[in-house]
Amino acid sequence: MKGYIYYSLTEAERNRGFIDDLMKHASRLDTSLTLLVDEEEPDADADFILFRARKPLLSERWEAAGFRIINRSQVNRIANDKLKTFELATLLGASAIPTTKIGSIKDLPPLPAVLKTTDGHGGNEVFLYQQERDADQFFTRFAGRQLIAQPYIESNATDVRVFMLGEEVLGAVKRSGSDSFKSNFTLGGTVEKYILSSWQENEVRKIAKALKSDYIGIDFLLLPDGGWMLNEIEDPVGARSLYVTHDFSVAEKLMEYVKMKLEGL
Repeated sequence: MKGYIYYSLTEAERNRGFIDDLMKHASRLDTSLTLLVDEEEPDADADFILFRARKPLLSERWEAAGFRIINRSQVNRIANDKLKTFELATLLGASAIPTTKIGSIKDLPPLPAVLKTTDGHGGNEVFLYQQERDADQFFTRFAGRQLIAQPYIESNATDVRVFMLGEEVLGAVKRSGSDSFKSNFTLGGTVEKYILSSWQENEVRKIAKALKSDYIGIDFLLLPDGGWMLNEIEDPVGARSLYVTHDFSVAEKLMEYVKMKLEGL
């Protein structure tokens, strides 16, 4: 098989270790895997493209050209729009943080509230506001962007990221914030392995099945009463926390999955 892995140049440099691991395991499976960055284009005879960017229009174009994109363009589009993610959860009846589209101060829900851009990622462009006068700077900074508001929900800065490979749970990590209400590992949070209950597994499988996704992360706030609420879906999802907490190669499992899917096994 012949495949590509696509990143922006900046992200490719930051994820060199993961790329090397993917290439190593692709070779073991008699699959050529070549890195594409920025404006580079795949050869017409490629069997698949591992799409590791937040560019739904590009993935859609390549999909229309006949390439097998992992994940498909619609997954990229929904996962990188927090409002669309909430709408999907509502449609599926999954527990999710109430999310409202906002355009100005007059649209704010009761404070405290968390304000976000719909397409931010990695914990960036996410702000907690206690007072209306402080929130005004958010609208000034992100004028022209699509914005949302969510009620502040106490979770002790703790959430769970579930990694899905198809409809199966690859692994889950519990993330705890250090000096912020955000729990992102890349922002200094701590991580530990997390075991899902049966009802939690059922919920994430329902989401992955509806999306027809290949490899995503699904983030849930952990609530003090033992419940959880969907916060975000990540595509592309970073695997650093999974490598830290689990004793297998994410790249190996992903390449085995790709080979199985493309060969119809």
